[in-house]
Amino acid sequence: METIKNILGTTKLFTQNSKIKKTSKKFGIKLVNFGIPAYKSITGKVVCPFADACVKYCYACNGAYVWSNVKAAFEKRYQATKNEFFVFFAIAALQRSKANFVRIHDSGDFYSKAYRDKWIAIANALPHINFYAYTKSHDMFRGITLPDNMDIIYSEGSKLDHKLNRDTERHARIFDSVEELQAAGYVDASQYDLYATKWFADSHKIGLVFH
Repeated sequence: METIKNILGTTKLFTQNSKIKKTSKKFGIKLVNFGIPAYKSITGKVVCPFADACVKYCYACNGAYVWSNVKAAFEKRYQATKNEFFVFFAIAALQRSKANFVRIHDSGDFYSKAYRDKWIAIANALPHINFYAYTKSHDMFRGITLPDNMDIIYSEGSKLDHKLNRDTERHARIFDSVEELQAAGYVDASQYDLYATKWFADSHKIGLVFH
């Protein structure tokens, strides 16, 4: 099997986009993100298997995310996740990064249970780092026990929305404005990403303003 180093080349496994950098500065911590292709890989493989209406307006299918160099980097990370040594490589990279928090998937989603389990293994190996992710793969996380340092936010716009209990399950909804978001009683995580997590928001209702 091709090594992860050969797959990635000069592409970093963990990075910081503008929102992640802004959040890190706000809270005085180091937050990094990990992304794979949004919805489909370059080869046409669906990597957001439960995406529904959200495909039409996905932020990760627009702007800088569609630049050829960015798409190539996401594709390399996706291929790296399929490597048998991904867990060990990710653990080593995070230890070097000195990160306190990791956002899994600023683009992309959990495409299989085997892939989900890799992230759970990474979180278990690094209890001093907090991991979180938005996901439309709701059912992959129902009925399982997650490490204390892992938080999952169910995103609306999934084929599984009919199963979502909005009164008890942490979830994220997209709004057209901050005013609409606040009127609905949701916590605004539009500017600072950590407000979506259990460590910074008691409410399970997370709001994001469409952009």
